[in-house]
Amino acid sequence: MDVPPPEIAYSRMRWNAPLSLPHAESLLHQLQLADAATLVDLGCGWGELLLQAAAMHPALHCEGIDNQAWAIERARGATVERGLAARVRFRLQDATTWDGSAHRLMCIGSSHAWGGSSQALRALAARSAPGGYLLYGDGCWEHGRPPADAVAIFGDGVLRLGDLAAEAVAAGWRVMHSSTADLREWDEFESSWRDGREHWLRTNADDPAAEELRQLVERRLREYLDVYRGVLGFAYLVLRK
Repeated sequence: MDVPPPEIAYSRMRWNAPLSLPHAESLLHQLQLADAATLVDLGCGWGELLLQAAAMHPALHCEGIDNQAWAIERARGATVERGLAARVRFRLQDATTWDGSAHRLMCIGSSHAWGGSSQALRALAARSAPGGYLLYGDGCWEHGRPPADAVAIFGDGVLRLGDLAAEAVAAGWRVMHSSTADLREWDEFESSWRDGREHWLRTNADDPAAEELRQLVERRLREYLDVYRGVLGFAYLVLRK
């Protein structure tokens, strides 16, 4: 069992990506949802961005797909609480096995499910209707060659921002809009990631797993502040098929 369980570990996070609410609203606007009937989020997590889209567009029908049962349960609970159950549904399923087609897609931080950025962009292109739009979010190196200690943490599969956009074009997309998370969004993301775990530590100090978790939280803070803050970026691309 994970310690703490993910429903607690991620409880202080709005979404599992460095993204502010104004930035999210801007991205959803760029997705041209007013002209769409449906929106599908592949790898939706607990569905907060999908719920924001549904709230912004009362005629929009939405579907979220994720393979984490706890996240789908959280998403379904929020859907009922916000009175959106008639237009939003969540399905427990591996996003890579979804074989539908949609004019509006989202995939934020889930490229690993397909094996990497280029594979994900090609797979998503195959699921987009002609003329369709995709809001795609992925980690990237923002400024040239990354330092070796950052690569040691995140691996060599992370692309530079320009290379990520080039992979999108090679997969059959046109880049309509691009932006990256700013440092304030990153700081909030990292702080909220730690916050859920710190909350568990405060109330479970005598748990046998507490010391290992405490070391993990402290190591991640050091790595963020000393290694990848301002080095690892997160790109949001609005793409058109």
